Amino acid sequence: MSEAIHIGIPRERKPEERRVALVPEAAAELVRAGHRVRVEAGAGEGSGYPDTAYRDAGAEVVADAAELYAASRLIVKVKEPIPEEYGFYRDDHVLFSFLHLAAVPELADFLCERGVTAFAFETLDAGDGHLPLLAPMSAIAGRVAAQRSIVLLHAPEGGRGIMLGGSPGTERGRAVVMGAGVVGSHAAHLLSAVGARVDVFDLDLDRADHLATYGPGQITGLYPYQDLVAERVAGADVVVGAVLSAGARAPVVVSREMVAAMQPGAVVADVAVDQGGCVETTRPTDYARPTYVAEGVIHFAVTNMPAAVPRSATKSLSARLLPYVQKLARMQLAGLDQALSQAPEMDSALNVYRGRIHHPAVASSLGR
Repeated sequence: MSEAIHIGIPRERKPEERRVALVPEAAAELVRAGHRVRVEAGAGEGSGYPDTAYRDAGAEVVADAAELYAASRLIVKVKEPIPEEYGFYRDDHVLFSFLHLAAVPELADFLCERGVTAFAFETLDAGDGHLPLLAPMSAIAGRVAAQRSIVLLHAPEGGRGIMLGGSPGTERGRAVVMGAGVVGSHAAHLLSAVGARVDVFDLDLDRADHLATYGPGQITGLYPYQDLVAERVAGADVVVGAVLSAGARAPVVVSREMVAAMQPGAVVADVAVDQGGCVETTRPTDYARPTYVAEGVIHFAVTNMPAAVPRSATKSLSARLLPYVQKLARMQLAGLDQALSQAPEMDSALNVYRGRIHHPAVASSLGR
């Protein structure tokens, strides 16, 4: 290769975010391909990868974010930039990360105004609606939401004081999962595995009902008639929000009135919070203060739920991310305009280009 792309991997700055976009082995693959890889000092420590591992992989470890951004063109990170990072970006930067712009219009405005070219993990479509970079984190998020909900029901956490799986002489707890995609299926399986009765609502009834055929039992697939949703939510100990429309703001499918009808100390875990939330009472939180109470119900709405398990999440994300980073680097060398016409999956990931919102669903959600 006659020319190298300068790739920067910064330390994540979102509260309690310990993931890193690429593991040292992935960095080594990029170096072998002829690229310059820089990693901000400490970027991998939260996931179990010290700076020495990146140096051994052939990457350069730089002291701080300012140095990393100044020397890099392709920025690969896990979570969307937060305001304290905005000053690092230039109009020749290409950003590849989770963005969720439909829920963060101020970030969309910044990226457009700064002229950053921004590709989003969550809208990269490999064909037939398969989202290969979102799926592994969605699977983890669904499990984390279920695990956290089980604990939040405990009395010391402010919950109803019930064991979701029941015990001799008591009934099993009830859970409602809104959405039967990757998040919903993993949440439903875990909740069912501990013994809860789980109702899964999805517009695709076959997909919802399919969960019952290979799950550990106690899972029922249902069509989301509004009255039926209201009835089951009112009787639920746990509600998991798992509705997704790639790139678009999540539709609200559980109203404030439905939440108010739940028992005090019940739990809502809205994984759709990244896209604005599918429960009307949802507002974004982080792991510094992960929960709040609304209408007497505990809400868990952390916008980066997989950050709770950074070692597992980083390995899973990096393995799926590397081929697309390699492709994006080649596209930079070939010229982005020409390359995009030949790479539909990367065009689906492109959210901001030349000062405008490029992705149709994101643009529609933002009213652009």
